[in-house]
Amino acid sequence: MAPKAKPKPSPSPSQPPPPIEDLFTSLNRHIERSEFEQAVKVADQVLSTNPSDEDAMRCKVVALIKADNIDDALSTIQSSQKFTFDFNYLKAYCLYRQNRLDEALESLKIQENNPATMLLKSQILYRSGEMDACVEFYQKLQKSKIDSLEINFVAGLISAGRASEVQKTLDSLRVKATSSFELAYNTACSLAEMNKYTEAEQLLLTARRIGQETLTDDNFAEDDIEIELAPIAVQLAYVQQLLGNTQEAFGAYTDIIKRNLADESSFAVAVNNLVALKGPKDVNDSLKKLDRIKEKDMQNFQLARVLDLKLSPKQREAIYANRVLLLLHANKMDQARELVAALPDMFPDSVMPLLLQAAVLVRENKAGKAEELLGQFAEKLPDKSKIILLARAQVAAAANHPFIAAESLAKIPDIQHMPATVATLVALKERAGDIDGAAAVLDSAIKWWLNAMTEDNKLSVIMQEAASFKLRHGREEDASHLFEELVKTHGSIEALVGLVTTSAHVDVDKAESYEKRLKPLPGLNGVDVDSLEKTSGAKHVESASYFEVNEAHGEGKNKDKAKKKRKRKPRYPKGFDPANPGPPPDPERWLPKRERSSYRPRRKDKRAAQVRGSQGAVVREKQDAGAAGASSNSTSSQATSSKGAAQNVAQSSKGSSKSSRKKSRN
Repeated sequence: MAPKAKPKPSPSPSQPPPPIEDLFTSLNRHIERSEFEQAVKVADQVLSTNPSDEDAMRCKVVALIKADNIDDALSTIQSSQKFTFDFNYLKAYCLYRQNRLDEALESLKIQENNPATMLLKSQILYRSGEMDACVEFYQKLQKSKIDSLEINFVAGLISAGRASEVQKTLDSLRVKATSSFELAYNTACSLAEMNKYTEAEQLLLTARRIGQETLTDDNFAEDDIEIELAPIAVQLAYVQQLLGNTQEAFGAYTDIIKRNLADESSFAVAVNNLVALKGPKDVNDSLKKLDRIKEKDMQNFQLARVLDLKLSPKQREAIYANRVLLLLHANKMDQARELVAALPDMFPDSVMPLLLQAAVLVRENKAGKAEELLGQFAEKLPDKSKIILLARAQVAAAANHPFIAAESLAKIPDIQHMPATVATLVALKERAGDIDGAAAVLDSAIKWWLNAMTEDNKLSVIMQEAASFKLRHGREEDASHLFEELVKTHGSIEALVGLVTTSAHVDVDKAESYEKRLKPLPGLNGVDVDSLEKTSGAKHVESASYFEVNEAHGEGKNKDKAKKKRKRKPRYPKGFDPANPGPPPDPERWLPKRERSSYRPRRKDKRAAQVRGSQGAVVREKQDAGAAGASSNSTSSQATSSKGAAQNVAQSSKGSSKSSRKKSRN
């Protein structure tokens, strides 16, 4: 009989969800405790009950952002199109955290310019490198009561190249630089930008002390304090480097890297500065250190993603440039070409990739291609042509192309009058044989400084060098005019001497008239020039009479005080008796033994070559020795082995001869 089927258990009634009020109470508690992951779960429970609850959706997005789940927060925002709440501000922040800066700014366009929106815009502009626009937003936010606004404001001014405005800004905000260690650090950076390194060092030490006290009061652990203050430590080492204390800076960078107690950006800056400080020394070690800040599991060099987000474009560009230079020093040309080819896309608004590409060509002994490349880009980018043309001039001068170098310098109008540029152009044109062109450069510089209304006027320097140049190349009349102008305007003694010298070749009367202005030399009043010209010149005086005159002069001068020469006792070696010096040392003691007269070479022991035995053994040995002497070096080892065999045979024959003698006696 089949068993009866068991009745199926009836399903238990589902538990009703907790009330919305209790869920929001729990959500608020998790947010206050910074338990953001739990807050996300509670918000999901609310949304499962009421999918259109905007408050729950907002809490979920904010909790995801606080928990650093930016991707989930952005996907949640994109799925909330049905809500009437405007999530564009939170969306822009998520895009900013993902370094999608253009999309973030686009998302903020429809937002009204309230303080929160303007602050986020300024941060986006700061990261994208638009420092002037960033500073404008901070200036508009000065009246807003935003915590720590002055810290970001000062950082923006420094990055915009306006470090001189920092102190004025702090005064307008009525904030002291030492009000927080972050502000003290930023203010010290502004002092370093203004080349006030000693003051920057003192303020950095103050910032470190304030930071240690503040973080200790907040119950931070020692390692956490060191990580928080790592930017100050790196900046202190950098200031030491600028002050010329390279050993202290080298030790500080090395300690930061070894301890590895720093945030990612400070660690990367320390590695880059150490590599720059070492230069071409120990290139392989520098490359290994840079490998520590690249993206893991990447064959090619690429900075870690977190560094792309935290470092400024200028800092990232410096790291990549140092990497290329190290590869060139290590002669790893393939890697250098590959990295240089990727840089224009990373830094489209910079000329550094172009300069590095030219450096690679120069390293490959292709200076002509480098000059052509730089010349093309100088025409395409007129706003940035100055540094490109300077690089082209340097490459051409090093490659012994003076025409191209001079042409490149001549295309930079704002430095044509500077003494360094003038001197370089003149030297290049002289090397190229263009003397007229070099003279034209000097004349143009003189004309510019004549019309210049500057305090630091270089007219006298340029005119002096121009006169010397023209005198050196046989243009005495032009040189005379320049020297005369210098004498009239500046009253220079050197110019007066030059005028007399040059005028003597052109106008003797003028030379004599200006010669009268020269001060007479002391001791020449009693010299009759006419009689001196009639003499046949100085006569040769014997050395003996010369010494006699000197001795007589010395005796007349020091009659009362006779010079006493101090006699010093000779110093003898320890234990030496001058009364009994013993035998004299061997005069040949410094010669090698083979060159001494007492050397006798050692006699060879002929008994070692004697072989006793039967006559046949001796004859065989002689034959082997003759064969060995006639053979080459490759058979010498064989002759030796045969000789040893002959000796063995001789010994055995010797034993046999003895036994035969004993038998005969018996």
